[in-house]
Amino acid sequence: MSSLRDLIVRWQRGWAVARALPVAEDVGGALRVRCMQPGRDVDYVALDASEDSASLTRLAELVAGEDSVTWLTVPTTDPARAASALVAAGLIVLKHSELLMTADLRRHPQNMPVDPYRLLTRVDPRGDGRVVTATVRHESGEVGARGTMGLAGTDAVADRIETTPAHRRKGLASAVMGALANSAIEEGVEHGILIASEDGQRLYLTLGWQPVADVLIATTPGNTYPS
Repeated sequence: MSSLRDLIVRWQRGWAVARALPVAEDVGGALRVRCMQPGRDVDYVALDASEDSASLTRLAELVAGEDSVTWLTVPTTDPARAASALVAAGLIVLKHSELLMTADLRRHPQNMPVDPYRLLTRVDPRGDGRVVTATVRHESGEVGARGTMGLAGTDAVADRIETTPAHRRKGLASAVMGALANSAIEEGVEHGILIASEDGQRLYLTLGWQPVADVLIATTPGNTYPS
């Protein structure tokens, strides 16, 4: 079985492919990437939070020293201790309850959307990896749901699985996830990884994804989570 540190590194690599991010810099105990995403310019992904509170204190100092809006993403098997260490180091915790999850994509449920919806998938090269995109459209042309997977090495990292409000509760997100998993398998990738928001966790659990660690998101006081 992979260690948590190894899994975090692999998730970050696939997430970077999914979002076309530059290669992360290993700063010792974390990966730093200039991600330029909504609500954050730089992201540190902690690698050793479950074993070492001192590492979190050091990373908090690095985050506070950045000139732009910076997050610290902390996968951990001891979220209460990690949150206490982050707050003691002067950060605020924006998210307490996200989950790092994995799945064997060969066993992933396949759910096709029913009329009047149609599902389209495509695979595009990106850097050293590939990106799978799945989109469900209503017959009117409106996007009902969409999502991506960044394929890096042996891993497929699911990202931005979204259903538009007018098309929810129709099983479209399940169809998107099944299509992404199937395309990843066709590309020779069978191991799925993702970080699930609180809203997405019920979906992923239903589809057989398994939690591995909690994920906290921290930043300096005054910053907020994007709406």
